[in-house]
Amino acid sequence: MTREAYSFVRTFPAEPARELRVDRHYLLCASAGTLRLEAQGQAWLLPPARAALIEAGRPIQVSIPQPVTTASVLFDPAFTAAPPSPLTVFDLDPLARALVGECAAWGESDEPLPAYARTMFAALAAVTWRLAERPSPVVVPAGRSPELRRALAATERLLGGEVTFEDIAAEVGLAPRSLARRFAQETGLTWQAVLRRMRVLRAVEELAGGDAPVTRIAYAVGYTSLSAFNTAFRDLTGRTPTQYRASFRP
Repeated sequence: MTREAYSFVRTFPAEPARELRVDRHYLLCASAGTLRLEAQGQAWLLPPARAALIEAGRPIQVSIPQPVTTASVLFDPAFTAAPPSPLTVFDLDPLARALVGECAAWGESDEPLPAYARTMFAALAAVTWRLAERPSPVVVPAGRSPELRRALAATERLLGGEVTFEDIAAEVGLAPRSLARRFAQETGLTWQAVLRRMRVLRAVEELAGGDAPVTRIAYAVGYTSLSAFNTAFRDLTGRTPTQYRASFRP
């Protein structure tokens, strides 16, 4: 019998989206690089400072924009209570990151967990289940209709330049008023609000993926003012870009 909880540490190359579904509650983390998730009509980015808690049997789409090392943990549903929500993305605190690292010593095996390991996995579940009650606000809608999904894809492709709403509407073949209505109906957000979130998510990916200066990242994601970038980033994450980068560095 496979252990009631075990860690899964592995390095993956960049790869396109694929469906992931497991029969255990899944704490999905990246210890280096980033992961992209899509489910329930929304999309998230997971740098090392964030994690996703996924209920057993829940399907999600996972893509890897750059090589990534995961340090994830799988819990038998009989070992712990169901997560607070079917899928939650949240920021890891230092205690949770330390527990993920401690649990990495016990991988999948038919051997039972020693008492100390059971205590560590139980502590990790308690901490991350509590963190999952406060989901991260940095999320982008995925869209339901083909037109809105194309609009979102075009916005993401062009967000580093001087993209306008009229450009996006023309690319998907809708009048600006009609596309604005789609954004309101399907996402509850304006296009400008979605663009802002996409730029912050792209910045998070860059902050996690290397040591580029914050100013260079700000310009690369479409901001012409460092102060405007810092304000947008802090409004969505609660931290400055420098503080965010420091939060997932050793």
